[in-house]
Amino acid sequence: MRRKLGISTRIVAGLVAVAVVGSLSTSGASAVTSPAARAKASYDAINTYFDAGQGLLREEYPNQQTNPYSYVWPYSQAAIAAEDIAGIPGSGHKASAEAERRLDAYASYWNATTTPKGYDSYVRPPLGGGGDKFYDDNEWIGLNLIQNYQRTGDRTSLARAKDIFALVVHGWDTDPAHPCAGGVYWTQAPWSQDRNTVSNGPGAELGAHLYLLTRDRSYLTWAKRMYQWAQDCMLAPNGLYWDHIDLAGNIEKTQWSYNQGVMLGAGVLLYKATGDHRYLRDAKSVANASLAFYNTREILAKNGAAFNSIWFKNLLILDSVAPDSRYRKAMQAYADDNWNTTRDPATNLYKFREGTVELLQQSGITQVHALLAWPRSKYHLLA
Repeated sequence: MRRKLGISTRIVAGLVAVAVVGSLSTSGASAVTSPAARAKASYDAINTYFDAGQGLLREEYPNQQTNPYSYVWPYSQAAIAAEDIAGIPGSGHKASAEAERRLDAYASYWNATTTPKGYDSYVRPPLGGGGDKFYDDNEWIGLNLIQNYQRTGDRTSLARAKDIFALVVHGWDTDPAHPCAGGVYWTQAPWSQDRNTVSNGPGAELGAHLYLLTRDRSYLTWAKRMYQWAQDCMLAPNGLYWDHIDLAGNIEKTQWSYNQGVMLGAGVLLYKATGDHRYLRDAKSVANASLAFYNTREILAKNGAAFNSIWFKNLLILDSVAPDSRYRKAMQAYADDNWNTTRDPATNLYKFREGTVELLQQSGITQVHALLAWPRSKYHLLA
């Protein structure tokens, strides 16, 4: 199937979600229904309550935004949820077709008028006015496409992932006078000149994947460069990563769970690409530090299901090369707790906070359920 692909934007989401790592018991809760059934129920709720037509989705339910469609960042997480479900053994043709449908709708965000091309943060004309490009938005989509390629062999996905990586490289800071010179900027928007862990970690992951798939060393060179910048500039004394640095040298020191995930995932992929055990040691160190840090319901709730799902996925990527039962156990406890405490059984919508239900967070918890239905033998296909 040949596809038209398109994408890009970030919205700062309401980062609230009830959660817990290893401290919760999973007895009884996991027997309520299988992870695959939970994932399907949670994803079906996305199609039921967030559908906006044109293959697109709304930002929230009920939608109180002036925009009729979601930004690309929440949309990408729904598309990744569909791909994760399609990767469950025995999921069948219907799940695969749904993942393809979600990839098709990226076309509404694709901006082919710029050099390099990339996904805008909001749908482009005629459906919307487009928006600034965010490098991390594009990286999530690129990783979505890599996972799709590894499942289906569709070279359209691989080709577009290469296009996205060219955009990411374009976002590299080339001014040696800047504090912590180098690094990929967060966005092309004129109101921010931040360089973030989350614009470099997923970039390193994407580059490493492309190297492993093509053996083109330019991808590996850039992946190592992005990874090392984050190591040098964003790694905190407690073994976790800060969020970003601005051009005045000010560091935003919040330690979001997804920042830990993308960096430990990048370490695993660079270990696979190079055989250098330093990268694997780095990944294990971040895994240990993050499991210790995100060990309360309150801390995980502050991060939100979307950020936590990225952390958990990357822990499974680490588990594919260095098995550790703690990773899946923590993920299962989180899934069980949310299934039983934040989910509305009548709708399968997750009320992580008062007010509307966010597409971003609904998609994040759906990903968690879906990946718990994957056997460990398939974790190497995750991206």
